[in-house]
Amino acid sequence: MSKPKPGKPSIATYADHEVITPPNRLRGAVSRVRAANPVDDPVGRAERALAQLSSAFAGWMDEECERLSAARTDVKAKGFNKATHAALFHAAHDIKGQAATFSYPWVAALADSLCRLTDHTPDMTRIPLTLIDQHVDAVRAIVRESARPDIATVAEALARKLREVTDEFLAHENRERPDYLDGILAPPLAPGEQF
Repeated sequence: MSKPKPGKPSIATYADHEVITPPNRLRGAVSRVRAANPVDDPVGRAERALAQLSSAFAGWMDEECERLSAARTDVKAKGFNKATHAALFHAAHDIKGQAATFSYPWVAALADSLCRLTDHTPDMTRIPLTLIDQHVDAVRAIVRESARPDIATVAEALARKLREVTDEFLAHENRERPDYLDGILAPPLAPGEQF
């Protein structure tokens, strides 16, 4: 077997099969640093940058909560349509994604439950406004009370109950779609999300 040209796969042929080994182009992307030179640590730089920004996290999360509340108000005033549905879903989705970074990890499960509700209901006009209110109010309360020593316990209890109610509603609304229902009511795959 001859050595392949850079950028071309090598092919080893045997009696009953071939083994194709693709080129490793990553080797060219790696730079070697000598021990005498100071090593650039991009992860360390990112952590230092986050630490500098951390004083703004509370304000940013408050803004996200206001955005979520405004989206809820629009749904109540205008009803569910494509725009109001998208605004509510994206506000909840952004909170879910930013919660841990902004040091509010407890609201992620609450926002996730609201995302599931708005994403998996076949007829969005059937979503009870009370259930939306409960999700939005829970997110806002957990953010507001985040300094409490028992906040993790309170948030977990709220998230568990809202997930149960949401699952019950989704099961009813999707009862004619059993294959779809199996996918949305499956237990979470992420470790630590035990609802």
